[in-house]
Amino acid sequence: MSASTSLTTCLSPAVYNMVCLRGFEVQTSVEIINLLDKYNRVSWSPICEKVSYLSSGEGLDYAESVRKLGPLCDSVHQHFMSLPDEKYETAFHDWFQWTNNCKLFLSALSALKSRDGSKISLQLMKMTSCLERSLGDVYLIIGKDCPFLLRDLLASQELAKIFSQSVMNVLRIFLGSPQSLNLRNILWHGFVSPNEIPPKYCSMLLLLTAGLGQLLQSWLTNFGMSIVYRPYFVFNNMQELPVFPDLNENVLSKAESLIEKSRFVLAHMRPFWNEAIAAFRQGRYADCAIFLLPQLETGLRLAFTTVNGCPDRMLTAESTSLYTTFDEILAKHLNDGSHNRLPGSLGEPAMEFLWDILNHQEGPRVRDHLSHGEILLCEFPKQFASELLGFSIMLIRKHLEQDSFDKKDLVVLYPLIDAAESYQSRFHPIALVQRQVLQCRESLQKWDLLPNPSLEYPSETKELQDNVDPAFCSDIEKILSHLHLQANTCFIKDCSSWLQADKWFVSIKKLCRKSISNLYCPRLVLEAVGVLRKISTLCHQVSDNIVSTSQLRYEQWKNKTLRSRQRLNYQRLLCSIRSLSPVLRLIITIVIVNLHNIHSISKKNHLEYQKYLKYLKSIQQYIENMSTCTSPEKNRWDETIQMTSRIILKIKIFNETNKVE
Repeated sequence: MSASTSLTTCLSPAVYNMVCLRGFEVQTSVEIINLLDKYNRVSWSPICEKVSYLSSGEGLDYAESVRKLGPLCDSVHQHFMSLPDEKYETAFHDWFQWTNNCKLFLSALSALKSRDGSKISLQLMKMTSCLERSLGDVYLIIGKDCPFLLRDLLASQELAKIFSQSVMNVLRIFLGSPQSLNLRNILWHGFVSPNEIPPKYCSMLLLLTAGLGQLLQSWLTNFGMSIVYRPYFVFNNMQELPVFPDLNENVLSKAESLIEKSRFVLAHMRPFWNEAIAAFRQGRYADCAIFLLPQLETGLRLAFTTVNGCPDRMLTAESTSLYTTFDEILAKHLNDGSHNRLPGSLGEPAMEFLWDILNHQEGPRVRDHLSHGEILLCEFPKQFASELLGFSIMLIRKHLEQDSFDKKDLVVLYPLIDAAESYQSRFHPIALVQRQVLQCRESLQKWDLLPNPSLEYPSETKELQDNVDPAFCSDIEKILSHLHLQANTCFIKDCSSWLQADKWFVSIKKLCRKSISNLYCPRLVLEAVGVLRKISTLCHQVSDNIVSTSQLRYEQWKNKTLRSRQRLNYQRLLCSIRSLSPVLRLIITIVIVNLHNIHSISKKNHLEYQKYLKYLKSIQQYIENMSTCTSPEKNRWDETIQMTSRIILKIKIFNETNKVE
């Protein structure tokens, strides 16, 4: 029997006892009037009195606190379930305003009344992430550098000053510590099934959130201060992400049938998967992603524990050790230093996709941003939900038992399969250099379209007929011959014809599209890639400077608004362009050839590496100076030619004195 059918919970015995049983041990009745007065103001004293502390006096006794708070949670839950929707909204609307997402907390009542574990879990995930974000905004009223971890935020002196330490201790019972109920983490990391978290804890969080709003309002009034909400995260470079074709109804229906058969899906987690697909159909794209991300982690955890032979790591860890999360699942090595076998099992394209959406700093890092409440849910892009669901369907399909399906049944998934298997990273630093080189290429292509007065006014621009310095072409050809060997490609067959821009544009595009392995790059490789990226970015800036300045000066030339000195400067610009064009193309070629050879760095000794890095940084310094000299404020064109001569010599010497790897 597979783990997906035999495993009935991912909660370890101690955590299961804390979450599912501990809060039901005391069966006393608590009147709601003791917790909520007739004006719907929260009475904190009877709640805080239930918090227990360790006999040593150091720290909270989480288990005993949950046991004592259980009856209060029952009372609050019964009260909310008895309230008509309109009365609930009227009573608590104002007290949820501080969260900057009042609608989310008001909608919680309908989820509770549905008695649907999946919907209540979804509501809790959204509430805990929003609450974390809001508490961070409150922290910043008097503090600096908001803590990244929720447990550190809840333990901060800044929040204790505003809400009181006893109130913060109540929150710590529900959130933020592996020893507590830890609702946020066990939900967002995919450890709990739809019906494992008692709904009364959702009701209690609603009450606590309203109570925090009341305390905050009083504090802000007393101190004459206000709360400033941080801006939400915005998905950038979404045009770079599309991988999968549109998910039509045939694909979604097929996915629903595969959920029942795949080893990737735990049996008790299937409702979450079905809700994710339903949310996508209904256009609730943030909900779709929130359902999927924890289940993607659970499925990958199952695959991780299977291939690495550590089934015990499927469960929540006890408080003395860490949970098995994406960080461990996607790592190169296990905690004991042995090789993680999951990357080999999933394949490089799948690993690159996971790193792109979850880890790379300039990628969407969607799980981090969603779980920390940094995304405006109503504006979550359909495109991203589609990519996430498409990839998840591929993992479900990959983990089907061979005899559980007819290959003909999977024809509808073939476009998704092809897209997944050909995926290349979009957000790894290496991929970012490739993208930047292509953007620079587009800018350089504009040079051929720049207006030239020498063609329109030959009688006025005789001095513009000078040829490019022959030494430039000769030195560039020598450098190119070395690059040809390094590139291990035929794209620089004829160095003299390479100087023709049109051929270069075609060749460099092909070279940028070639795949470069990027999983688990060593620090030295990433350091060198960082320099290459700076060079390509600055080349783009230089190119844009020249394009914009040239266009401006031409208009001024036509309109006869250039002073005599400006006319001479414009002439120097036009002369410089003929030299700078092949040089910039050469440097971009150096960037992309070095990028393709980047893993050869591991063969260099320390001295060789430092020499190589110094060489790259000398090119970076040249381009930085060029960016300054070509800026609209400077326009120092004679200086650009002098600098260019020096850097060409440096590049030639380095290539001649260093062996090709």
